[in-house]
Amino acid sequence: MKRITLLLVALMLFGCAATSFAATEVKMSGDARIWANWWDNINYTGWNAQGTKTHDSLTIFERFRLRTDFIANEGLKFRLGIRVNNKAWGADTFTVDNPQASIDVYQAYLQFKWPGTDSVEFTVGYQDLDLPISAPGIFNSSPILGSTQGGAAVVSAAVSDNFKAVAGFTRLLSGDINRTNTGFDASGNTTQTASDLDAYFLVLPITFDGFSFTPWGVIGVAGREAAYTSVGIGSSPRSDNQNLANNLLSAGAVNGIRHGLNTYWWVGGAVAVTALDPFKFYGDIMYGSGMEDGYKASKRAGWFLDLAAEYTGLDVMTPQIAFWYSSGEDKSTTNGSERMPVIRPAWGPSTSFLFDSNQAFGNTYAGTNVVGSWGFSLSLNKISFVQDLTHRLTFAFAQGTNTPRALRNANLVWGAGNYFQMGRDLTTNEYVIGVNLDNQYNIYENLAAILDIGWSHLYNEQGSVWNVPRALPTWSSSSSTFTHRANQGDMWNVAFGLQYKF
Repeated sequence: MKRITLLLVALMLFGCAATSFAATEVKMSGDARIWANWWDNINYTGWNAQGTKTHDSLTIFERFRLRTDFIANEGLKFRLGIRVNNKAWGADTFTVDNPQASIDVYQAYLQFKWPGTDSVEFTVGYQDLDLPISAPGIFNSSPILGSTQGGAAVVSAAVSDNFKAVAGFTRLLSGDINRTNTGFDASGNTTQTASDLDAYFLVLPITFDGFSFTPWGVIGVAGREAAYTSVGIGSSPRSDNQNLANNLLSAGAVNGIRHGLNTYWWVGGAVAVTALDPFKFYGDIMYGSGMEDGYKASKRAGWFLDLAAEYTGLDVMTPQIAFWYSSGEDKSTTNGSERMPVIRPAWGPSTSFLFDSNQAFGNTYAGTNVVGSWGFSLSLNKISFVQDLTHRLTFAFAQGTNTPRALRNANLVWGAGNYFQMGRDLTTNEYVIGVNLDNQYNIYENLAAILDIGWSHLYNEQGSVWNVPRALPTWSSSSSTFTHRANQGDMWNVAFGLQYKF
């Protein structure tokens, strides 16, 4: 903690010194959020994913973001972002005997334009990562990789007023962080292993008045020794079992990758049509595949489609509608997975309570898996009848595209909650509905009080899939199965707090 404090003091001194030079400008921005989060019947059961423990109903969180730009001129700057990330009162570092906040760096990148040109720009360092999506205001971000940060080197070149090329490299996961220039790791071993997850991407935005089309592609190289099962993904309390192994590997390969290096690839396109304003239309289509040269049971490939429309011609609200479809598992586990592989999904329509979709507060969504499902949403966004008070009302329906047999086979091997999870991964016979009402009152221009209320119900949960022998809760009676418990009530979430932006 002392090291972090000294670092922050040095940073502030450097910032003050930098402002004394006319050639350097320092700008700061950020936000602080403090909220109480209440759950009832989380996971539709009140249990964790494996049914081994219950969940605390009330948690109080706070988070802080501070972004500092050191601007030398219009063509050169450095961004440093630090944060206190969704820390709970009484837990983590916010305990009575350890009240200090745990501060980490979430942005640290250099951005500059090639000398003599305004059209070529480089961004190198730890930065935000999002694959293209047609309507960020509706879909939030990509179902493959979105709303996250990572080390990357990106170059953007404006070929014309209507066409730009963006290419880059990112290292998403590294197993070599303890190695030194001697070639030894922390244990003194000299053997080099395939322990990284790298990705190369190309994005080609084409933009005209009233229309845009963005084709894109990604090639990923996955090393066998990377820690796929130990890297958690997602911020929902339902994501305690969600990791890179769930997202990238098939059920037949969840115990590990058998080859040294494995290739993944994704292609897609995002379309936005605004020429008919106030009617606006959006759509995305993408396909992904991986482990094609491995064992048959290890392969994973699938596709995803979304469509949306909104009407922005009303002063008091903006109606929105969205639809999506994703391929799901067939009847066999031995022939691999038919779901699209993903890295860090962050897709959800109109801030639906069911999905990770840009909610104001963390840990406030149900965590339904968009991969392996289809559905639709209806939303009334930006409802406002009183000055400084806005609302959003969203209804969403999701049904599985996975056959029950595939999910049951995986549960028999790994146990429910270790690869698939009831209510998050849906069979073709199961569906969920969710409703959320989000409210915001601007106390000041940069201070808002926010109240979000979400409700969800799971229908037709299948005992033959989820109540297999290895999936029974170990701490309760055998009659308290997953489906029995899910029939006892609905899932609710209420979050209330303050957001200050500066």
